[in-house]
Amino acid sequence: MSTSGRPGRRLIQLYAGLALYGASSALLVAAGLGLEPWNVLHQGLAELTGLTIGVVSIAVGAVVLLLWIPLRQRPGLGTVSNVFVVGLAMDGTLALLPDMHALAVRVPLLLAGIVLNGAATGLYIAASFGPGPRDGLMTGLHRRTGRSIRLMRTVVEVTVVVTGFALGGTIGVGTVLYAVSIGPLAQLFLKVFDARPAPGGSTVVAAGPPDGTILRP
Repeated sequence: MSTSGRPGRRLIQLYAGLALYGASSALLVAAGLGLEPWNVLHQGLAELTGLTIGVVSIAVGAVVLLLWIPLRQRPGLGTVSNVFVVGLAMDGTLALLPDMHALAVRVPLLLAGIVLNGAATGLYIAASFGPGPRDGLMTGLHRRTGRSIRLMRTVVEVTVVVTGFALGGTIGVGTVLYAVSIGPLAQLFLKVFDARPAPGGSTVVAAGPPDGTILRP
């Protein structure tokens, strides 16, 4: 049976994916070896304001969602849930993690965070409740400008990384490793979690991502 025909399963998958996304991002923060692009900005703003990185993530997500209005994007349940659940899960996980200084611990933590982030991305995208606010920004800019999604993502993410770094966000080997691995990981887990019915009623994994999703190259 298709995931799209099981709303209960889809809801569980959505919120499990968003919570895991926040938790995996917290692992990257705790590792201290470099963050994914948007969290470089969130961490920099957290340093500037004294707020937690999760609260900043929620605030930035809300601002980005407001930018959908002139871009004529329509949010879904997953879009609004993304704003709050990821930030809350990130702060909750960070509150439970002890301070870690040994590189022998921080490197495995970084790798675990990246793999879990890929799994989380596959989970919540396959639930098909709408893109996250930041991904919706990319598609909105693509539609309004006629430029490629790849270009829009590159421009936006370079901007947030540079701004976040200038404010004190962490860039490092983890940032590079995340950039080159998150696309293949998310694509892999999307195929695992997005089961669709094959002819004759048997179930197979989807051949491609649901319409409207954005995966990093």
